[in-house]
Amino acid sequence: MNYIGSSVLRIEDRPLLTGEGRFAADLSLPDQLQMRVVRSSVAHGRLVEIDTSDALALDGVEAVWTHQDVQDIPPIDFRMAWVDGLEPFRQPILAAGITRYVGEPLAVVLAEDPYLAEDAAELVYVEYEDLQPVVDPYQPEPGEAVETTLVEKGYGDLEEAFEGAAEIVEMELRVGRHTGVPMETRGAQAWYDPLRSVVEMFGAAKVPHHNRAAIASMLGLPLGSVLLREGHVGGGFGIRGELYPEDVLVCLAALRLGRPIRWIEDRKEHLLAANHSRDQVHRIRAAVDRDGWIRGVDDECWVDQGAYLRTHQVTVTELTTSLLPGPYVWPAYRSRAHVMLSNKTPCGTYRAPGRFETTFVRERLIDLISDRLEMDSVGVRRRNLIPADQMPFHREIEALGTEVTYDSGDYHLLLDRTLEFLDYEDLTAALARRRSEGEVVGLGMGFFVEKSGLGPFDGVRVTVDEAGEVVVTTGVASVGQGVETVLAQVCADTLGVEAESVRVRHGQTDEIAYGMGAFASRVTVMSGSATLLAAGQVRERALETASGMLEAAPQDLTIDRGRVFVQGSPDGPSVMLGEVAARLRPGQAEGTPGLTAEGWFEVDHMTYPYGIHCAVVRVDPESGEVTVERFVVAYEIGRAVNPKLVEGQIAGGAAQGIGGALLEDFAYDESGQPLTSSFMDYLMPTVVEVPEVEVLLCEDAPSPLNPLGVKGAGEGGITAAGAAIANAVADALGGSEEVSCLPLSPERVRRIARSLPRP
Repeated sequence: MNYIGSSVLRIEDRPLLTGEGRFAADLSLPDQLQMRVVRSSVAHGRLVEIDTSDALALDGVEAVWTHQDVQDIPPIDFRMAWVDGLEPFRQPILAAGITRYVGEPLAVVLAEDPYLAEDAAELVYVEYEDLQPVVDPYQPEPGEAVETTLVEKGYGDLEEAFEGAAEIVEMELRVGRHTGVPMETRGAQAWYDPLRSVVEMFGAAKVPHHNRAAIASMLGLPLGSVLLREGHVGGGFGIRGELYPEDVLVCLAALRLGRPIRWIEDRKEHLLAANHSRDQVHRIRAAVDRDGWIRGVDDECWVDQGAYLRTHQVTVTELTTSLLPGPYVWPAYRSRAHVMLSNKTPCGTYRAPGRFETTFVRERLIDLISDRLEMDSVGVRRRNLIPADQMPFHREIEALGTEVTYDSGDYHLLLDRTLEFLDYEDLTAALARRRSEGEVVGLGMGFFVEKSGLGPFDGVRVTVDEAGEVVVTTGVASVGQGVETVLAQVCADTLGVEAESVRVRHGQTDEIAYGMGAFASRVTVMSGSATLLAAGQVRERALETASGMLEAAPQDLTIDRGRVFVQGSPDGPSVMLGEVAARLRPGQAEGTPGLTAEGWFEVDHMTYPYGIHCAVVRVDPESGEVTVERFVVAYEIGRAVNPKLVEGQIAGGAAQGIGGALLEDFAYDESGQPLTSSFMDYLMPTVVEVPEVEVLLCEDAPSPLNPLGVKGAGEGGITAAGAAIANAVADALGGSEEVSCLPLSPERVRRIARSLPRP
């Protein structure tokens, strides 16, 4: 049957394609109240007064809460904490005395319908005492106090590396502030069941089990008194599913008022209040030999975290400092990262957090080194790549609590395969001809190493019922990546059934006790491996039970399409898995009843997929417009359970990466007012800006760390997009060192082009 490795169609798409999907906004319950959030209109101010009397006077308004009404609820705690002592910078669910960014929740209105809630929210009067905002923590105004913390990683002897260098190459680079923009904005519906003393919330995403535990703790409830349910999710990209103030407020209101509470944000709220990301400045220098060998790299960076530390704490900075070296040896390395607070929307993770930024920084540095040494950039990369015979390669630093040890890889082979796929010599010759004819065109490359398969565990329960249907229950979540299809493929191949007979249940906290959720490109590695283990146990028990039914030894039996029979005798006596399950009813089975088993997969190291992005661009120096003519992603995944799904992940990520490279940027004025709070100003890539993404999918380096040999696919499509496009623009503009900031907006490109000497 061989489902693993086949591009079977997604099994979860029928309700989505037929309009029967169930997103957060699709659920309505009798007697529900609508919640509307009153948000700050200033970036930094003391809350002198919040007058709710006019809003409360409206008929149909049930309640209006400010911080005084919820002061018994603690701030939202960290889900991932890497630096001690940062608890004072957590976010309260409603601003307490001071507001710190435009869009911060100050109050909530609970009313009978959404229009009334909107009207009542506008009647809430807020008086502010303006305070000086910190808008650019990289260059604070005189007298401004910027809170900072330091994250530092490194190894080797930097002093020796720089003392013996033939050339020292330095750059300052910046990545602007942008974020994932899913089709579905955030939303939730919560209700309280007094018969069971349980608060349920529909609309959970990404990490339901963690958020369940956090909400229960914040509300002072036993863990069993809170249930979270995941429906369909219109995109994740890192920013969905984190625990935001609104999630806690919805559950608190349901508990206190005893009525269902519904909250759906609009797009402006999403752009103002959901996690932003990126926003880094790097000053990096490299010690280089004449032959292009990089002896050591010293990086100092500044990360604008926004107004609060949300659930990821300094995860992005942790990944930035840990993974900046990418695929290169770099015998000596140090990165010192300053995490800073400002009066802007708080930041969190966004697809390839820390790696999009550092790949841009590292790969621009590689191209500058090539220009300084008058060497081909491909040659410089090849000179510094980690050799295949040094795998697994240990970095002597940690990322996310695990040692950075690249599990497997042949980086030189991938480079060769990419150049062959590009037809590199002919492509560079064609671009040279076009330049000689007056076109401003260039080719850029970015080589990267990703991380995936973050542990420490995942569990799956596989059950076969008496009708022969197979149910896979998992604690991971689905944010559109094809979880149900992939787990069904793994289960079907292992157990010996058709994938169509497998149902996958996920994101329901009452169906399995533990779950890590969906983040860090972990689902296929972790839950896929757990599924393989659980399905293998079910297969074993089925064969043992069927052996008595068929009077044959278990080792002589096999299962195909749910039918158990003697190997080599498909037309002989057989039993169906449903019949085997019926034989395992309580009172009939030896041991635990039921044809079911749980598989738990645990790891203490991540897997490290890797890849190369290549971009061909055309630049109009007069308008500053950059057209991406060709975009290629070569990606080594170890083993692809479903190649078509992997290619879809890569193409989607590439579109987001092109947006971050050329268009998307959250801008603020000097008072901290956001200038990009709608799609009129926050520019998203469309089919016009995104070319067909060419994918070279490689499976040459299976991971030895899991039984499937797989590595994660979710982030490789975006990681090097900024690097490849920036290098291509620099190539088109004659190797300009001024290409040092993303996004490369038309204004920025035009300014760079005008600064160059004219031919």
